[in-house]
Amino acid sequence: MTESPQTALRLLASCPKGLEELLADELRTLGAEPVKTTVAGVHCRAELAAAYRACLWSRLANRIVLCLAREEGIESPEALRQVVSRVPWTQHLHPGATLAVDFHGRSEQIRHTRFGAQLVKDGVVDALQVAGQPRPSVDLKQPDLRLYAHLHRGRLTLGVDLSGDSLHRRGYRRDVGHAPLKENLAAALLIRAGWPQRLRAGEALVDPLCGAGTLLIEAALMAADMAPNLPRERFGFHGWAGHDEPLWRELKREAEARAGIGRKRCRARLFGVDQSPPALAAARANAMRAGIPALIEFHGASLGQLQRPEALDDAARGLVITNPPYGERLGELPELVSLYAELGAGVRRAFPGWRLAVFTANPDLGHRLGLRADKQYSLKNGPLDARLLLMDVPDTASAEGAAASSEAAAGRGAPAYGEGAQMFANRLRKNRKRLKKWLKQSGESCYRLYDADMPEYALAIDVYDGRVHVQEYAPPRSVNAAQAQKRLFDALSVIPEALDVEASAIVIKRRERKQGKEQYQKQGARGERFEVREGRARLWVNLHDYLDTGLFLDHRPVRRRLAEMAPGKRFLNLFCYTATATVQAALGSEAEGGASESVSVDLSNTYLEWARDNFALNGLDPARHRVVRDDCLRWLETARAQFDLIFLDPPTFSNSKKMDTTLDVQRDHPRLVDLAMARLAPGGTLVFSNNQRRFRLDADLAERFAVEDISARTFDPDFLRRPDIHHVFLIRHREGE
Repeated sequence: MTESPQTALRLLASCPKGLEELLADELRTLGAEPVKTTVAGVHCRAELAAAYRACLWSRLANRIVLCLAREEGIESPEALRQVVSRVPWTQHLHPGATLAVDFHGRSEQIRHTRFGAQLVKDGVVDALQVAGQPRPSVDLKQPDLRLYAHLHRGRLTLGVDLSGDSLHRRGYRRDVGHAPLKENLAAALLIRAGWPQRLRAGEALVDPLCGAGTLLIEAALMAADMAPNLPRERFGFHGWAGHDEPLWRELKREAEARAGIGRKRCRARLFGVDQSPPALAAARANAMRAGIPALIEFHGASLGQLQRPEALDDAARGLVITNPPYGERLGELPELVSLYAELGAGVRRAFPGWRLAVFTANPDLGHRLGLRADKQYSLKNGPLDARLLLMDVPDTASAEGAAASSEAAAGRGAPAYGEGAQMFANRLRKNRKRLKKWLKQSGESCYRLYDADMPEYALAIDVYDGRVHVQEYAPPRSVNAAQAQKRLFDALSVIPEALDVEASAIVIKRRERKQGKEQYQKQGARGERFEVREGRARLWVNLHDYLDTGLFLDHRPVRRRLAEMAPGKRFLNLFCYTATATVQAALGSEAEGGASESVSVDLSNTYLEWARDNFALNGLDPARHRVVRDDCLRWLETARAQFDLIFLDPPTFSNSKKMDTTLDVQRDHPRLVDLAMARLAPGGTLVFSNNQRRFRLDADLAERFAVEDISARTFDPDFLRRPDIHHVFLIRHREGE
């Protein structure tokens, strides 16, 4: 079945998923007749004028396609090419015009979009050769005519793309920044939030996190009755042989006249707020390019400074709509939990009685607003499943609003937490109070504050010189994931207040048991490290980029003991990690000095580079204190030097790609200890440590060597709750051996 431009046109209007019904309604207002909706699209009938209007006026569509053929049972390359060749292409393609094909979909025999596009082009060439028209050339960037082909489950839709570049690209955005909101999705959010109706009622609009201003600009274009694609110089239909230029000029003049009148008559009040000067500069530039700079007021302010614009009187009502960050990565959550809570508090304070619309791909964050959504719409933002949450902001006259105002007036601005979250906050305060005296006496600035003290809040919380490192223990499958997520967000909500820190000072990671050959991956690449003090040592810590921070806090007493034992000794550090133990041993005590020399062995270039930086930070001589990159087992098998003090702290399990075999500390520790003892000088000490909670020392080692279990003496007050977190043994040669 084929169509010609002389009959009623069949159009396919594509759009983001979730906008199909809205687009169908919009097409009706533009003169088209929707026939049916499909996933991410609407099929309709229309005259040519309505097709032009859709390209010019649609705020929701991505593309307007003139359908030339729709066929079923298309599986083979031959069948596809034949369908294309039956279309009267001389009615659509000027002689000598260039061509591009956008092919989507696949079949069993057509598995690549490039192959599908080639078949469509070949079919066009076949038809033109039969008609005696010259072969068209391909121009993928700026073709005269762009064809659309979609193949799904044997159904082929073929047509001419009348829009050209996607209609969501209005042309006013140059620097869209991180994770931009597409213009047609922004328009859909405004329609779902009721902006057109509120606009007619004379209400205002505020975006408190406006970024580049997309929501505001789309709202202003609606308010000024401006066709969103009026500034566009060229559409796809300009290279189409069936194009009616006089009709197009008439429709464009009509749109220009409406825009001129609309801008003059517009009384809409739109306000954008953001604390980022670059974002505001981009928003103002975008508004200028969109032709509506005078319709939007932009202000620089944080959410904590959010207030009703001075231009609005107290009786004014309207819509607060925003698209806050979503937190696609776990590490972004601490600041976002605080941001959403602050957004909710700011809107309740500044805009009582208004309507709030929040678009987020993380509805759990939406719960932090402190307002209940009475309506939700599921939409796609690119690949992300997202929701538009709509809620009424309580009026100050209501009981809830009065209570909130009273609380704010009394200076109690903190949000109300659930009972569990409050108990968690109280536990943090209690632990701080318990450790306060020890911290003052010891001078330690890095310590563990909380370690799953309350099972439902399965977190380990460490403080590093005022910064907070939160590790979430991944919940077992028996725990409801939604409840675990809620408790995590509850915890992140109360930590800033309970510990008196900014949300930006909190870093969160997830610890979960790895299976088989799985390995912990690098968490990020921020390269953001800072210096901390531990006794006499200065050490680099990185909270963001790796699962661990560069400083194992539970081994603090072990490092302290090594420093006491090291003066004048030859020191060996196996599985040295960032060599913090070597630094302590090399510094030793102020009165006696430290180790005379040291060797630190590890297989990781990253950690050894970190170790060198720690050495440099403490002024250690690299000629006396060497680092060696090697598998510790292999190094021990070939080493000949002897050492007076050896620290052996292997991982519980390792399957590093750089190792020949896996390492299991319970299985492999006898061999490790034997090899280390072969390098231990008479009268020397091997300090053997590991973090296998159920570890049992091999009985044969205790028979052959003098072994002393000192685990109970290697816990400072911050780790007394977890006496199984590590095991430490002093191992020496028996006298006379």
